Amino acid sequence: MKFNYKKGIISAFLISSLFSCGEKFLEHDNLTEQATTSYYRNAKEINEALTAGYSCLTVNGGRNNATLISTIMSDDCFGGGGPDDLDVQAMDNFQNNAEDKYLEIWEVTYKGIFRVNTILDRFEDAEFESVEIKNQLKGEAHFLRAFFYFRMAKLFGGVPLVTSPEPLNLPKASSEELYAQIASDMKLAIELLPAQSFNQISVSTIGHATKWAAEGLMARIFLFYTGKYNKSALPLIDGGEITETQVKTWIDDCVKNSGHDLNDDFRNNWPYAYAKDDYTWANNNGLNWVDDALGNKEVVFSIKYSVFGANDGTDALSYSNQMVLYMAMRGQGDACLPFGNGWGWGTVNPELVAVYEDGDPRKDGSIIHVDNPEEEIADDYTWGQWDCYHETGYWNKKYTPIIVNTVSEDGSSAIKGMYYDIYGNPDDFQTWNIQDEVVLRFSDVLLMAAELGVDASANLNRVRSRVGLGTVDPSLENIKLERRRELAFEGVRYYDLLRWGDAGQAINSANGMTVKNATVDTPYEISFRPETNGFLPIPESQIRLSAGVLTQNEGW
Repeated sequence: MKFNYKKGIISAFLISSLFSCGEKFLEHDNLTEQATTSYYRNAKEINEALTAGYSCLTVNGGRNNATLISTIMSDDCFGGGGPDDLDVQAMDNFQNNAEDKYLEIWEVTYKGIFRVNTILDRFEDAEFESVEIKNQLKGEAHFLRAFFYFRMAKLFGGVPLVTSPEPLNLPKASSEELYAQIASDMKLAIELLPAQSFNQISVSTIGHATKWAAEGLMARIFLFYTGKYNKSALPLIDGGEITETQVKTWIDDCVKNSGHDLNDDFRNNWPYAYAKDDYTWANNNGLNWVDDALGNKEVVFSIKYSVFGANDGTDALSYSNQMVLYMAMRGQGDACLPFGNGWGWGTVNPELVAVYEDGDPRKDGSIIHVDNPEEEIADDYTWGQWDCYHETGYWNKKYTPIIVNTVSEDGSSAIKGMYYDIYGNPDDFQTWNIQDEVVLRFSDVLLMAAELGVDASANLNRVRSRVGLGTVDPSLENIKLERRRELAFEGVRYYDLLRWGDAGQAINSANGMTVKNATVDTPYEISFRPETNGFLPIPESQIRLSAGVLTQNEGW
């Protein structure tokens, strides 16, 4: 697969500004960068290289963010945006409006795979202070490779499988080959990473892979693979398999021994809980945001962002959570405090609002309803006042910019992003959204355990009890409903629909619903295309670079 290693080789080797291509120029030593031939010598250097691997979890723009893509393609959201946002509207309607529509996430994910492959290729030559440190670092490397390939497998289906740092031109691997590698890597991560309780983990290592994240994601991998491909077990590269019994043991271990737990209030997981001084609803409900930088016991794994984001045409844009900007309300300016302005992607399907039971705080804790008087924005928000498409009056509340009144040292005040209020940087509405992108919450672990039949009633109803709802039987239908209510906009719904075989019916059910397109009432049109198997088109440039070895996915 020529592109992923040939085209990306320069940036892939320049890991965290530490590495060069490993060649000497006129026999002079490189005095400014580390050469790969002399790197990966000890735990410090391996850890630095892993940091570069983690950096490939993010993308430079919101349009190729994996959570955003899957949320848009699910039945929870419509495309939205404005008249020129053809990318998201095509994404929403399972169309391809550009030959390299998903090139960025393809590139950055294979860059991450390359970096991890290089680490693992050189790993045994390094010296470590202890077996524990060696196992920790090796476990993280295998976790990352499993994560990257699972991301590719969910997005594109079959993709080239490369496990060494050499540039290779390979065809797509079969689902069995791909998931055998994913399962084998994640199994090694479970075995190598320490069984350290969440409350014992240092704040400085939050965001790194843990045994519990590996156990939880193994359950997600198992459920998707066995459901989507009608299998009973996960294959392994040595010819063995991971059975449902083994997955149950791991998910039960995560539930009982990880130290992760549900926060008392579901709503405290999300940044709007920070804005109490500017948000009467949050203040009246006694909300207290759990600072993701200090560790949230409910978050088992998340993608971290930083204050170093910059909208300067470089990869620094990926340091900020661009998904938040893209999914914010469109055209409102600062009028709808505490909700900031953005590009208006992912307007919420009213059918999602209807699935919540009366009294469920997750409805108003997950969805902004512009006509809800408690939100105090109705006077400042006018439906269709600008050029928003697929407008429904409902917006994503979990991932939306939160703005607050900030007071400077001289006593002057201004409306800024909440993270500017906390850190004093960055001062740009396009980059000041740095909230964690949650990959796996403990509530998801509980619901997967219930679906697998592990203390099904107790684990399902533990999630319901947290939001004040009564017990229900742990039927698959009840678990499906609970997953939708609990995990809306978190990137899991679309893949749940695919593995359950529910995607076509659920997504197409919104056909004919009235939405506003640039102020005009318009019937919403959607067409899930089963001939694609639910997967995205492979970027055409990669097919050309492979000289036809790589072939396009079905339906595209």
